[in-house]
Amino acid sequence: MNKIVKDAIIITVITLVSGCLLGLVYEITKEPIATAQYNTQQKAYQTVFEGAGTFEDYEGFDETAAAEVVAQSGYTENTIEGVVAAKDASGATLGYVITVTSHAGYGGDITFSVGIRSDGTVNGYSITSISETAGLGMKAKEEKFYSQFAGKNAEAFEVVKGTASSDNQIEAISGATITSRAVTNGVDAALSYFRTISEGGGANE
Repeated sequence: MNKIVKDAIIITVITLVSGCLLGLVYEITKEPIATAQYNTQQKAYQTVFEGAGTFEDYEGFDETAAAEVVAQSGYTENTIEGVVAAKDASGATLGYVITVTSHAGYGGDITFSVGIRSDGTVNGYSITSISETAGLGMKAKEEKFYSQFAGKNAEAFEVVKGTASSDNQIEAISGATITSRAVTNGVDAALSYFRTISEGGGANE
Protein backbone atom coordinates (compact mmCIF):
# COMPACT_ATOMS: atom_id res chain seq x y z
CA MET A 1 0.00 0.00 0.00
CA ASN A 2 2.84 2.41 0.91
CA LYS A 3 4.40 1.86 -2.50
CA ILE A 4 1.10 2.68 -4.21
CA VAL A 5 0.77 5.91 -2.21
CA LYS A 6 4.39 6.80 -2.91
CA ASP A 7 3.96 6.20 -6.66
CA ALA A 8 0.77 8.27 -6.68
CA ILE A 9 2.53 11.17 -4.97
CA ILE A 10 5.44 10.98 -7.43
CA ILE A 11 3.05 11.00 -10.41
CA THR A 12 1.12 13.92 -8.93
CA VAL A 13 4.29 15.94 -8.39
CA ILE A 14 5.50 15.19 -11.94
CA THR A 15 2.14 16.24 -13.34
CA LEU A 16 2.12 19.49 -11.36
CA VAL A 17 5.70 20.34 -12.34
CA SER A 18 5.00 19.56 -16.01
CA GLY A 19 1.89 21.71 -15.94
CA CYS A 20 3.79 24.62 -14.40
CA LEU A 21 6.57 24.29 -16.96
CA LEU A 22 4.11 24.22 -19.85
CA GLY A 23 2.38 27.29 -18.46
CA LEU A 24 5.73 29.05 -18.15
CA VAL A 25 6.71 28.17 -21.72
CA TYR A 26 3.35 29.46 -22.96
CA GLU A 27 3.78 32.79 -21.18
CA ILE A 28 7.31 33.17 -22.55
CA THR A 29 6.37 32.34 -26.15
CA LYS A 30 2.89 33.93 -26.27
CA GLU A 31 4.04 37.47 -27.03
CA PRO A 32 6.71 36.55 -29.65
CA ILE A 33 4.20 34.32 -31.46
CA ALA A 34 1.55 37.05 -31.44
CA THR A 35 4.10 39.56 -32.73
CA ALA A 36 5.19 37.23 -35.52
CA GLN A 37 1.57 36.63 -36.55
CA TYR A 38 0.87 40.37 -36.54
CA ASN A 39 3.94 41.10 -38.66
CA THR A 40 3.02 38.36 -41.14
CA GLN A 41 -0.50 39.77 -41.48
CA GLN A 42 0.75 43.35 -41.91
CA LYS A 43 3.17 42.21 -44.60
CA ALA A 44 0.28 40.53 -46.41
CA TYR A 45 -1.77 43.73 -46.22
CA GLN A 46 1.09 45.78 -47.63
CA THR A 47 1.68 43.27 -50.41
CA VAL A 48 -1.88 43.59 -51.73
CA PHE A 49 -2.16 47.35 -51.10
CA GLU A 50 1.27 48.87 -51.61
CA GLY A 51 -0.11 52.43 -51.81
CA ALA A 52 -1.77 52.32 -48.39
CA GLY A 53 -0.29 54.19 -45.48
CA THR A 54 -2.32 52.50 -42.75
CA PHE A 55 -4.70 49.61 -42.28
CA GLU A 56 -7.63 49.98 -39.91
CA ASP A 57 -10.09 47.35 -38.74
CA TYR A 58 -13.40 47.67 -40.56
CA GLU A 59 -15.89 48.41 -37.78
CA GLY A 60 -18.81 46.94 -39.71
CA PHE A 61 -17.32 43.46 -39.88
CA ASP A 62 -19.50 40.77 -38.35
CA GLU A 63 -18.32 37.17 -38.58
CA THR A 64 -21.81 35.69 -38.54
CA ALA A 65 -23.11 38.08 -41.19
CA ALA A 66 -20.05 37.39 -43.33
CA ALA A 67 -20.68 33.64 -43.08
CA GLU A 68 -24.26 34.18 -44.27
CA VAL A 69 -23.11 36.25 -47.25
CA VAL A 70 -20.56 33.62 -48.25
CA ALA A 71 -23.12 30.83 -47.89
CA GLN A 72 -25.72 32.67 -49.95
CA SER A 73 -23.13 33.26 -52.65
CA GLY A 74 -22.38 29.54 -52.82
CA TYR A 75 -18.86 29.66 -51.38
CA THR A 76 -19.64 27.50 -48.36
CA GLU A 77 -16.11 26.11 -48.11
CA ASN A 78 -14.72 29.54 -47.27
CA THR A 79 -14.62 31.65 -44.12
CA ILE A 80 -14.09 35.42 -43.96
CA GLU A 81 -11.62 35.89 -41.10
CA GLY A 82 -11.42 39.67 -41.00
CA VAL A 83 -11.51 42.96 -42.90
CA VAL A 84 -9.36 46.07 -42.76
CA ALA A 85 -9.71 49.35 -44.62
CA ALA A 86 -6.64 50.45 -46.58
CA LYS A 87 -6.11 54.19 -46.01
CA ASP A 88 -3.87 56.67 -47.77
CA ALA A 89 -1.80 59.36 -46.03
CA SER A 90 -4.80 61.70 -45.79
CA GLY A 91 -6.99 59.02 -44.20
CA ALA A 92 -9.12 58.38 -47.29
CA THR A 93 -10.17 54.78 -47.91
CA LEU A 94 -8.50 53.24 -50.96
CA GLY A 95 -10.24 49.90 -50.59
CA TYR A 96 -10.27 46.87 -48.34
CA VAL A 97 -8.17 43.86 -47.49
CA ILE A 98 -10.31 40.83 -46.78
CA THR A 99 -8.72 37.81 -45.15
CA VAL A 100 -10.29 34.51 -46.11
CA THR A 101 -9.65 30.86 -45.31
CA SER A 102 -10.46 28.26 -47.93
CA HIS A 103 -11.25 24.86 -46.43
CA ALA A 104 -11.06 23.21 -49.85
CA GLY A 105 -7.31 22.97 -50.30
CA TYR A 106 -5.80 19.62 -51.28
CA GLY A 107 -3.55 19.64 -48.20
CA GLY A 108 -5.82 21.52 -45.80
CA ASP A 109 -6.84 25.10 -45.11
CA ILE A 110 -5.36 27.96 -47.12
CA THR A 111 -5.50 31.41 -45.55
CA PHE A 112 -4.79 34.53 -47.58
CA SER A 113 -5.55 38.24 -47.78
CA VAL A 114 -7.22 39.76 -50.84
CA GLY A 115 -6.79 43.44 -51.71
CA ILE A 116 -9.83 45.00 -53.38
CA ARG A 117 -9.98 48.65 -54.45
CA SER A 118 -13.07 50.73 -53.76
CA ASP A 119 -14.23 50.24 -57.37
CA GLY A 120 -14.07 46.45 -57.03
CA THR A 121 -10.77 45.93 -58.82
CA VAL A 122 -8.66 43.15 -57.31
CA ASN A 123 -5.07 44.09 -56.51
CA GLY A 124 -4.10 40.51 -55.78
CA TYR A 125 -3.75 38.19 -52.82
CA SER A 126 -1.06 37.20 -50.35
CA ILE A 127 -1.01 33.77 -48.70
CA THR A 128 -0.24 33.62 -44.98
CA SER A 129 -0.87 29.90 -44.37
CA ILE A 130 -0.74 26.98 -46.80
CA SER A 131 0.22 23.30 -46.70
CA GLU A 132 -0.28 22.18 -50.29
CA THR A 133 1.96 19.76 -52.18
CA ALA A 134 5.45 21.09 -52.90
CA GLY A 135 6.01 21.77 -56.60
CA LEU A 136 2.26 21.61 -57.30
CA GLY A 137 -0.27 23.34 -55.04
CA MET A 138 2.45 25.45 -53.43
CA LYS A 139 2.72 27.24 -56.78
CA ALA A 140 -0.35 29.22 -55.66
CA LYS A 141 2.23 31.41 -53.89
CA GLU A 142 4.08 32.11 -57.12
CA GLU A 143 3.58 35.22 -59.24
CA LYS A 144 2.70 33.25 -62.35
CA PHE A 145 -0.54 32.18 -60.70
CA TYR A 146 -1.47 35.04 -58.36
CA SER A 147 -0.73 37.74 -60.95
CA GLN A 148 -3.71 36.49 -62.96
CA PHE A 149 -6.05 38.23 -60.51
CA ALA A 150 -4.24 41.58 -60.36
CA GLY A 151 -5.88 44.62 -61.89
CA LYS A 152 -9.07 42.78 -62.79
CA ASN A 153 -12.62 43.84 -62.02
CA ALA A 154 -14.90 40.81 -62.29
CA GLU A 155 -18.12 39.66 -60.68
CA ALA A 156 -16.45 36.31 -60.09
CA PHE A 157 -13.46 34.35 -61.35
CA GLU A 158 -13.46 30.81 -62.71
CA VAL A 159 -10.71 28.26 -63.14
CA VAL A 160 -10.01 26.84 -66.57
CA LYS A 161 -7.63 24.14 -67.76
CA GLY A 162 -5.54 25.61 -70.53
CA THR A 163 -5.19 29.21 -71.66
CA ALA A 164 -7.62 31.76 -70.22
CA SER A 165 -9.69 33.51 -72.87
CA SER A 166 -11.32 36.25 -70.77
CA ASP A 167 -10.45 38.47 -67.81
CA ASN A 168 -12.50 36.45 -65.34
CA GLN A 169 -10.81 33.17 -66.24
CA ILE A 170 -7.88 31.87 -64.20
CA GLU A 171 -5.55 29.30 -65.72
CA ALA A 172 -5.21 26.37 -63.34
CA ILE A 173 -1.85 25.33 -61.95
CA SER A 174 -0.79 22.23 -63.84
CA GLY A 175 -1.43 19.19 -61.65
CA ALA A 176 -3.07 21.29 -58.92
CA THR A 177 -6.59 22.07 -60.07
CA ILE A 178 -7.98 21.54 -56.56
CA THR A 179 -5.65 24.17 -55.11
CA SER A 180 -6.37 26.52 -58.01
CA ARG A 181 -10.12 26.29 -57.40
CA ALA A 182 -9.73 26.62 -53.65
CA VAL A 183 -7.85 29.90 -53.98
CA THR A 184 -10.06 31.22 -56.78
CA ASN A 185 -13.24 30.47 -54.86
CA GLY A 186 -11.70 32.16 -51.85
CA VAL A 187 -11.10 35.31 -53.90
CA ASP A 188 -14.70 35.10 -55.14
CA ALA A 189 -15.93 34.77 -51.54
CA ALA A 190 -13.96 37.89 -50.64
CA LEU A 191 -15.51 39.74 -53.59
CA SER A 192 -18.97 38.67 -52.48
CA TYR A 193 -18.39 40.10 -49.02
CA PHE A 194 -16.78 43.23 -50.45
CA ARG A 195 -19.97 43.98 -52.36
CA THR A 196 -21.91 44.07 -49.09
CA ILE A 197 -19.46 46.70 -47.83
CA SER A 198 -19.76 48.69 -51.05
CA GLU A 199 -23.57 48.50 -51.15
CA GLY A 200 -23.69 49.59 -47.53
CA GLY A 201 -21.64 52.68 -48.28
CA GLY A 202 -18.55 51.42 -46.48
CA ALA A 203 -16.37 51.80 -49.55
CA ASN A 204 -16.83 55.55 -49.40
CA GLU A 205 -15.68 56.01 -45.81
